[in-house]
Amino acid sequence: MGKYFGTSGIREIVNEKLTPELALNVGRALGTYLEEGKVVVGMDTRTSGEMLKNAIISGLLSTGIDVIDIGLSPTPLTGFAIRLYEADAGVTITASHNPSQYNGIKVWQPNGMAYTGDMENELEKILEERSFKKAPWNEIGNLTTANPEREYIKKALEMVDLSKGYTVIVDAGNGAGALISPYLQRELGNKVISLNSHPSGYFIRELEPNAKSLEGLSKAVKVLKADVGIAHDGDADRIGVVDDEGNFVEYEVMLSLISAYMLKKFGKGKLITTVDAGFALDDYVKPLGGEVVRVKVGDVAVAEGIMRENAIFGGEPSGTWIMPQWNLTPDGIFAGALVLEMIDKLGPLSELAKEVPRYVTLRAKIPCPNEKKKKAMKLIEREALKSFPYKRLIEIDGVRIENDEWWILFRPSGTEPIMRITLEAHTKEKAEGLMKNAKEVVKRAIREA
Repeated sequence: MGKYFGTSGIREIVNEKLTPELALNVGRALGTYLEEGKVVVGMDTRTSGEMLKNAIISGLLSTGIDVIDIGLSPTPLTGFAIRLYEADAGVTITASHNPSQYNGIKVWQPNGMAYTGDMENELEKILEERSFKKAPWNEIGNLTTANPEREYIKKALEMVDLSKGYTVIVDAGNGAGALISPYLQRELGNKVISLNSHPSGYFIRELEPNAKSLEGLSKAVKVLKADVGIAHDGDADRIGVVDDEGNFVEYEVMLSLISAYMLKKFGKGKLITTVDAGFALDDYVKPLGGEVVRVKVGDVAVAEGIMRENAIFGGEPSGTWIMPQWNLTPDGIFAGALVLEMIDKLGPLSELAKEVPRYVTLRAKIPCPNEKKKKAMKLIEREALKSFPYKRLIEIDGVRIENDEWWILFRPSGTEPIMRITLEAHTKEKAEGLMKNAKEVVKRAIREA
């Protein structure tokens, strides 16, 4: 993590840390880093999007970079457009699932994958040194506009096949997913009902799709007797799913189901997930010939893992899925189409969900000043290894200790001054006992750090 870039690009409160001046300089830094070429720029529905997008574009043009402005568009569409227009990079103005007052800047590679930490460090260096390239007046970049929505839908329809139509309710959370997700579902032959599909920048539900934020969607699915409910966050890189009985399908269960379906669709192979994913995935996909590989938290680590392991799918237990046959950008919209194909081929979601083993997962956040995180993590690791009878230790992102019955992950947040504890056990009593001890370990370490 640098001064500007966190675990998912730059994400700050607008006109506090994230100003038009910073956006302008990020554009100049990216243009300087690339030296030449063209960049696709898109934004989600936030009220500050236009202001920050125009600043980024000005910065890019000033370095001689050509810009393709795709305007209001979900993150998956930016990733798609980069490859469609053979661009050298992409930028999305988005704060994903954060509240309205936030916005952010996320940069993408030519293959649709987000910039890695090393690439962001290079941008930070240019930003700090202010060593921006300045193009002469007759070599300033060209600005064009484009709308790749039709191409996106056309390509998706080539990859997803339904034998009949279903009733689908799409809750876009007034985010950018409203521009494509309902239309793709309609083109698949489904009857589509849209909820919260006004791209106004004012979010009337919490943007992260979870059981609480999707209570309205759950009720709508029940009342309207829909086959499924599909929900997105602000930029539609995530998916949340409600089954045909109106129940939110827990992230871990959905991750297991779609992983298994990808094995059936594309053949046996490796599946990438993150260190905060539970055992249900391993237990569910092993009999189908799936091998689970865990990586750091974040879509970049998942995409890198997919490429490194030649995996057939990668996903986080936050509804962030990457389908490499489609793109290396997390894509909640295409994911929604795949969920419908899975229902079409395998049956109602409420029935499928019963097949996935369920364990008890608990999460906790403990306040921890950013400057204490490093020392606290060292103390946590030392204490945890003494306090718990573990069999395996994973240190790729925080500290995860596990045996055959449970696991505990201690991890500092990349965006907030907190320490996270995630754990899983087969019984509620066991999970609660582990959490009590884990909290004591973390609190003691923070005090001593």
